[in-house]
Amino acid sequence: MTVTITRPEVRNAVDPETASALRDAFYSFEKADSLAVAVLAGAGGNFCAGFDLKALAADPRSPSSESGDGPMGPTRMVLSKPVIAAIEGYAVAGGIELALWCDLRVAATDATLGMYNRRFGVPLIDMGTIRLPRIIGQGRALELILTGRPVAAMEALQIGLVERIVEPGRALEEAQALAQQIADLPQSALRADRRSALTQWSLGLDEAAAAEARGGLDVLASGEAQDGARRFVEGGGRHGAAISTGDS
Repeated sequence: MTVTITRPEVRNAVDPETASALRDAFYSFEKADSLAVAVLAGAGGNFCAGFDLKALAADPRSPSSESGDGPMGPTRMVLSKPVIAAIEGYAVAGGIELALWCDLRVAATDATLGMYNRRFGVPLIDMGTIRLPRIIGQGRALELILTGRPVAAMEALQIGLVERIVEPGRALEEAQALAQQIADLPQSALRADRRSALTQWSLGLDEAAAAEARGGLDVLASGEAQDGARRFVEGGGRHGAAISTGDS
């Protein structure tokens, strides 16, 4: 599934209506058994310039709360399936928080990322202060958070802020190809491993190990691993080919 923010006249800045539409789109993705991976992109050569400051200036009431949805839409949603960001142009302020919410990020070589909200006194409340240190480390994260400076795609790749860079105009194509590659794999084990990797941060070592084991045992009980082993014995999966159960 590809979800595209389509407000190119404001570099895909997100207003409350767009935030609601994004939440609805990813809720539908989560509930659809036929969908395995989603791609989030922006129209018109930019990913997202953050929350629409014109909307904020027009309505000074807080666009968020402690326990509700984030102002950018899906950033506090916990999905059971992966999402990939396809970044062209600017992914800044709340836009970079949207990208950090995704599991993986593919960026064009001329893309620019950064906490541009710093310039305007707007706080990060779409979990940017949580996800960024976990992805690139606390020191680097604080430098970006405190200065709000732009980060070019090559630097983003070097510090682990994005996972792949491609020629301008090809981020969506590459993200969709990566999504298809992931969707072609057996899904139960993939989702169990993903869930363990994402949820272990708040757990002690013993708790994390137990949670990992529970997820793995559920996969073994489903028969997916045994089916994959049988296909391997029969000659499948050679030279890196996926061994799919055929239902992803």
